[in-house]
Amino acid sequence: FVLVELSVGAHKQPQYLALNPFGVLPTIQDGDLTLFESRAIAKYLAKKYEGQGTEILGNSLSEQALVEQWSQVEGQSFNSPASAILYQILIVPMSGGSTDEAAVEMNVEKLKKVLDIYEERLSKSKYLAGDFFSLADLQHLPYLDYLVTDCGKGDLISSRKHVKAWWEDISSRPAWKKATGKTP
Repeated sequence: FVLVELSVGAHKQPQYLALNPFGVLPTIQDGDLTLFESRAIAKYLAKKYEGQGTEILGNSLSEQALVEQWSQVEGQSFNSPASAILYQILIVPMSGGSTDEAAVEMNVEKLKKVLDIYEERLSKSKYLAGDFFSLADLQHLPYLDYLVTDCGKGDLISSRKHVKAWWEDISSRPAWKKATGKTP
């Protein structure tokens, strides 16, 4: 594990750019493989360690297709408004700027529409891809945690019965608690 000091621009230095030409986090090196983009890394690690621990890619072809579908939904529909909210509420002020409340509200409205679709889906299954925890659920954890914990937008989750139950379930998993340092 190597800490990349964002505050001093280490991610924009030639040594890091040689690993990740986009200069963003995360990046992993596993033997001769250097891989960037969090979704690609997560999928790679899930495949590499398949059969160890929770099966998060699905057991059948149809389960795998649903995991892929909801993983794509996360990347294409959920991530953009969630990251825009996070950026405006947390990153802009840390950089000395002021939050653009109109941008926050616009993205909250976009995210509400996505979460309404999730509410419908989660009224029929415990998790997004079915009745099993999957990579699709896992990929939502970081931004959901920021929205609830750091951005004051927990009402987006708690106001939807099934989304709330899903969030409470996935955020209480021991591995997530350990990853976030919330383990007693």
